[in-house]
Amino acid sequence: MSAYSRAYQALTTGRALRPGEAAQLLADLRKESGTELADAVEKQLDGKYRRADGDSDTAFRRKRQTYGAAMRIVNAFRHLAAAPSHPNIPNQRNDRSTS
Repeated sequence: MSAYSRAYQALTTGRALRPGEAAQLLADLRKESGTELADAVEKQLDGKYRRADGDSDTAFRRKRQTYGAAMRIVNAFRHLAAAPSHPNIPNQRNDRSTS
C-alpha cells in the first residue's frame, strides 16, 4: 500500500496515530513524493536534450552538458527525499570556467 493510501486511511478512520507511526508515515510520504517528482522531471528532460538533425557538434555538446547538470540536480533531489530528517546537503561543485 502506498504512503498516500495509508495517510488517507489514517485521516479518515479517526484512529489516532502514535507518534512513531505518524513520523514513519510522513517519512514514507516524503520519500514517495520526492521519487515521483524526480521521475517526472527526468522524463521531461529526456526528450528535451536529444540530438536534433540540425544540431552541430558544439550545440549537442552544450545540450549534453546541460542535461548532465540537470540530472545531477534530479539525483541530489532523490537523495534528499530519501534521506533522514536532517540530511547532509552536498557541496556545490565549482568546476566552471570563469573565462
